[in-house]
Amino acid sequence: MGKANGRKAVFITGAASGIGHATATLFVEKGWFVGAYDRNGELLSAAAAKWGAENCMTGVLDVTDRTAFAAALKAFAAETDGRLDLFYSNAGIGRGGPFADQPWEEVEEVVRVNLLAVLSGIHLALPLLKATPNSLCFSTSSSSATYGMGGIAVYSATKHAVKGFTEALAVELKGTGVRVADTLPGLIDTPILPPGAAAGAEREGMWRLMPPRAVAEAVWSAYHEDKIHWYVPPELIEFDTLATTAPEAVRDQMAAALAARGGFSLPSKD
Repeated sequence: MGKANGRKAVFITGAASGIGHATATLFVEKGWFVGAYDRNGELLSAAAAKWGAENCMTGVLDVTDRTAFAAALKAFAAETDGRLDLFYSNAGIGRGGPFADQPWEEVEEVVRVNLLAVLSGIHLALPLLKATPNSLCFSTSSSSATYGMGGIAVYSATKHAVKGFTEALAVELKGTGVRVADTLPGLIDTPILPPGAAAGAEREGMWRLMPPRAVAEAVWSAYHEDKIHWYVPPELIEFDTLATTAPEAVRDQMAAALAARGGFSLPSKD
């Protein structure tokens, strides 16, 4: 028997900090065996020391490297005896600024990490998910997938794609034993927020600042319920509905807000 010793198993990308780290911590607390993967090996090592070597498996992983991704999943499956109860595609990067001014290399990088790597990882994980009863394929989308957000157009586009892919895959896999869901976080207190955003966040309402733990708790709930989209905070579903029913009004509102704050930018990592 592998290191998981019969426990339920979750594989998380982007697990060294932010949402991924909070999710890994919660699942360790719940008694699961956690596979935590990230490009930052130093942060992973520090986290693993807190989680306990018997409760996790960590590895440095560039999610855009399909060969390395396949090897990481194979090694993880060897420790779980082929079990994968939850695959969480969370790794992502952010690049901001007006689309016309963005270097094309940055545009391609965002698409590679936030979309192509998500598709690749899920494609590789599906055999394990299908072999595990009641498994869940889960991804991090974004509140920017409710309505395209100026200043982060490419990032927003990739997150719209993740949301749409989640819905399509949920249809394809219905009845196979594999459920598919995502989370659409709003303002989460992680390194991806631009400087000063946390201090300037609203205290109440759908755009209030939320801790990464709130998203981790949504992931936990998603495993135990059959719901496709998990909004954090839940009030964001109202904005998603408004974006569908009154897109022109939302456009005008967001354009005014963007102009008032002089644009929007993102640092490098979720």
